Amino acid sequence: MQTFLKGRRVGYWLSEKKMKKLNFQAFADLCRKRGIEVVQLDLSQPLEEQGPLDVIIHKLTDLILEADQNDTQSVLLVQRVQDYIEAHPETIVLDPLPAIRTLLDRCKSYQLIHRIEDCMQDERICSPPFMVLNTECGPDTLEKIEKHGLTFPFICKTRVAHGTNSHEMAIIFSEEDLKDVKPPCVIQSFINHNAVLYKVFVVGESYTLVERPSLKNFPAGPAGEEVPGDLEVMCHLTKVHVFSITDRKAIFFNSHNVSKPESSSDLTSRDNVEGVSQPPSDDVIRELSRSLRQALGVSLFGIDVIINNLTGQHAVIDINAFPGYEGVPEFFNDLLTHITSVLQAHSPDSPPASGQPKSLASSHTPIATVPTAPTPDSPGCCSMLGKDASSSPWIVEGDGNLKGPRQRLGCNSAMSPNFQQHCVSTIATKASSQ
Repeated sequence: MQTFLKGRRVGYWLSEKKMKKLNFQAFADLCRKRGIEVVQLDLSQPLEEQGPLDVIIHKLTDLILEADQNDTQSVLLVQRVQDYIEAHPETIVLDPLPAIRTLLDRCKSYQLIHRIEDCMQDERICSPPFMVLNTECGPDTLEKIEKHGLTFPFICKTRVAHGTNSHEMAIIFSEEDLKDVKPPCVIQSFINHNAVLYKVFVVGESYTLVERPSLKNFPAGPAGEEVPGDLEVMCHLTKVHVFSITDRKAIFFNSHNVSKPESSSDLTSRDNVEGVSQPPSDDVIRELSRSLRQALGVSLFGIDVIINNLTGQHAVIDINAFPGYEGVPEFFNDLLTHITSVLQAHSPDSPPASGQPKSLASSHTPIATVPTAPTPDSPGCCSMLGKDASSSPWIVEGDGNLKGPRQRLGCNSAMSPNFQQHCVSTIATKASSQ
């Protein structure tokens, strides 16, 4: 017989758009049926008056970005949340604000995934090289690009990994196209992957793999060496603009439109599929998901994975905080299961925030998901991405411009019981000083 935790209080803050898209009220109803009280937080009012809270679920990405742009109101709202978290370390936050800041910066998240891959030492994983362009392209730009191991064609993305503009991208085929690059941005080598993108939607220790359309294969090397097929026929859904066809000029597109489930255009054509075409390996995705959870302390995130059609290697091309979970029918059940799990693990002997007695939640195995829990004897290579926890290893510093030969990281440090809370506290202090 299924049981549940009674008297627990879960507060949430999501934008109106996010709540409608997820139909989040259905999740609130599900929680209430299990005896969990769900409270929609009003950030314009003191959170102390809305507590106590056992768990906070949020997507504060818009507010965090606005606060970073010194928007007075957003600074106040984000600080209000941060103050409550610091005053109530017993409250579980899904997900920690400093970790969200890392995922909002493509440079930092790419640095992190490369460090994780180095640590894993799995030849089945090889994400593309990248670099940051902070200034307009000059005479030495091409030399810098080559020094970082990038080759034509490559993808140009905004450094900020959230918002409408973050989906605006370009495929750069030649040195001449560099004039169209608008810094600051991140450039990333394009890997042919037979026009298939795999979106990994993670909820705690489970993930769901969803296949989506993606960019078609393009010939390697700079423009002029080989001309692809006609790119002029484009579906209106993708809103793609091609500046030239005969010499492969830069292609500007919106990745959100390209990778919609129903997307179909010449840009996502699979007519030139060749080489390796296979889904991701479960154990690779499981280890990637687990490593990211341990490194960042996050539970709700998405990983965009492609399969190199020449080598069959897995490549992570983006990481997203609290994605849309489209195509994940068991999302609410997975989320409730995760909340129950972390509450039990976080404080198995203490009463719920409301003071009512608690009961144990029954186990639940989502149909569409795969568990990512580590084995007891294997803490994982990213239980600590560095020798000193106080260094906040998952906050990746720098702008990514100095990516020389990758160094192997120490992977044998186990996670102590208080490691995560200690590091979240340390990292929050660092974030508040920025």
